[in-house]
Amino acid sequence: MSGWNVKAIPDQSGRVAVVTGANSGIGYVTARELARRGARVLLACRSEARGAEAGERLVAEVPGAEVQFARLDLGDLSSVREFAAAYPYDRLDLLINNAGVMALPYGTTADGFETQFGTNHLGHFALTGLLLPTLLETPAARVVTVSSTAHALANIDLDDLNSERRYRRWVAYARSKTANLLFVHELAHRLAAHGSDVVAAAAHPGYAATNLQTAGPKMAGRRAAERFMRVGNRFFAQSADAGALPTLYAATAPDVPPDSFTGPSLGGWRGSPAPSWRAPWTRDDRASPRLWAASEELAGVTYDALKV
Repeated sequence: MSGWNVKAIPDQSGRVAVVTGANSGIGYVTARELARRGARVLLACRSEARGAEAGERLVAEVPGAEVQFARLDLGDLSSVREFAAAYPYDRLDLLINNAGVMALPYGTTADGFETQFGTNHLGHFALTGLLLPTLLETPAARVVTVSSTAHALANIDLDDLNSERRYRRWVAYARSKTANLLFVHELAHRLAAHGSDVVAAAAHPGYAATNLQTAGPKMAGRRAAERFMRVGNRFFAQSADAGALPTLYAATAPDVPPDSFTGPSLGGWRGSPAPSWRAPWTRDDRASPRLWAASEELAGVTYDALKV
């Protein structure tokens, strides 16, 4: 992995990729570089205006890129179902579960779930399950879910998935990112049990300068915190281009192991992609199936093809 960069991405011609949250930041860079290597990329974004603008910008940067936009609001399960029902291709080689929210004031999704758990985990859980039949029919497909080193701040509480007892924005964020890793762990196990060659892996960007850091403080009207985050992004964070490398590695590098977690090599903050430390609870074989069962019930999406 040492020194791995976008020039090492294999040819993606003939492959189809879905990238959630592709209108900016790491999602946009991921979509752009996959398109640059020949993939047909579906930009799955909540805002139609920002998604369309991102598509135009991408084609300007990569002339001839095959890019299409489709609206997807991960905080609204009806939108997730509409997106999956209208999926326009007969194959899906790469599903990049990238979109997310971070450290927001307490709120709920359209379906009544705590916003960070509902968006970061349940939305992607439902999306992956609804697209699973197409993934299973595509040789050597991959599902890459973007988590965070912040998962280490908190394990999930299976008895309070929606933070109804007490809400702390960073704890809720950490729990949602732990849920991402438990999802990948359980998905990898179920895929292996059914003899599928679909690879489920995880990645994280380290500390990368995106609008993710400022969205929460801005929404809460915490101007000092917003300024602090902007200073950190400017002087300490690596670029979104660098932050996307672990995701691109997990999506395209040969022999990426199932249930792996790729991040920046230098302390998990910056640098070329490398295996990343993860908290032991993210490979808990008792918690992962319990979260899976709860997620199927809450999202109303069952992974019938992977029943164990």
